[in-house]
Amino acid sequence: MVTVSHLVKKAVSENSFLLEAMSKELVSYGNLAEQLKPEIEKELGKKVKDSAVVMALRRYGEELQSFDKKIRKFRFQGEILMRTNIMDFNVVKSSSLLNKIKNIYNLVDFWRGDTLNIILGSNEVSIVTNEKYKEKLSNFLKGEKVLNKKFDLVALAVVFEGGSFLTTPGVVFTAIRKLAWENINIFEIVSTMTELTFILGKKDSMKAYNVLQELAGK
Repeated sequence: MVTVSHLVKKAVSENSFLLEAMSKELVSYGNLAEQLKPEIEKELGKKVKDSAVVMALRRYGEELQSFDKKIRKFRFQGEILMRTNIMDFNVVKSSSLLNKIKNIYNLVDFWRGDTLNIILGSNEVSIVTNEKYKEKLSNFLKGEKVLNKKFDLVALAVVFEGGSFLTTPGVVFTAIRKLAWENINIFEIVSTMTELTFILGKKDSMKAYNVLQELAGK
């Protein structure tokens, strides 16, 4: 059953900036309720009291503030690494591509610190590697349907001290939220037990580095 509380959470959750503001108690619930009320009444198909919307906002705000306090206890300390001249190919998933993938690792020289990330989705595959392999990768993918190619990217990785970030709810969300607050677009996210890597546009690389450096410094 859809309730005022469900609709309030939905409206707030769709706006990362509003989530940030509510978690830091920077929002007037009364003013926000006035803005949300018309849409809530439309979805419910009936009138609702201002007090009901305010109460739902207050309760959700308390949840967000509690979550924010927990995540602050997590030690974000770690090393930040940046790799430049990265590209991202997005390819339709097919049986022929899956048969080829086992050989793709031969294209890259890992001993020289080169990058290769293969992200398997339900219908697509993303291949992230160094731009110097553009010709090799294009030949490798002949016969496959390439949906998109992105160049001038960087791989920005946070190498955490220990692997606790995998078992701490909200760590990835907090990093993404900080980047979103600075209007930084993320093309891909890759993680291991101790590393969290963002594939970003080169134009956003230094801004993103500073954001993550500030977060890691805390």
